[in-house]
Amino acid sequence: MSYLLGLSGSLRAASTNTKLIRAAADIYGGDYQEGDLRLPLYNGDLEEAEGIPASVQTLADQIKGAEAVVISSPEYNKAISGVLKNALDWVSRTDGSPWSDKPLAIMSATAGRAGGERAQFSLRLCMMPFGTRIIQTPEVLVAASSQQFDDAGALTGDRYVKTLTALMDALKAEVARS
Repeated sequence: MSYLLGLSGSLRAASTNTKLIRAAADIYGGDYQEGDLRLPLYNGDLEEAEGIPASVQTLADQIKGAEAVVISSPEYNKAISGVLKNALDWVSRTDGSPWSDKPLAIMSATAGRAGGERAQFSLRLCMMPFGTRIIQTPEVLVAASSQQFDDAGALTGDRYVKTLTALMDALKAEVARS
């Protein structure tokens, strides 16, 4: 069974990044799963003593099994969130190169007016060693994100919906090339 995997770089219950990946999944269609980034902090001593934590292996298996992945991250101090970076570091330690050749769409939702441009740049750099097939355009940068979703969590604003739809269409086209 193929599915789209969503990874939100924010753990907040009302996270606009989580809302954004769910909006992307709705547009993408088909089966959808969310990865859980509530992982222990990466520590080489922990890895050596106990191996890869089960929660990390579960995430790596989800990545490997997905037909495509969508990541949305807030921008913290001009980069991706620590939660997301920690997950990337842990998954890089698992066997089987789960990210290799995986179609990937990235996006961001932030309180600021730039919508997370630097977070996306940072994420592109972090993903480079994994050999993913990152969709380059269009960029989905949701600014003033707390104002861009209705009470039910749906993305509002024709511009954002149109751009997100174009990104999901590009992701589907990349999956079809596989």
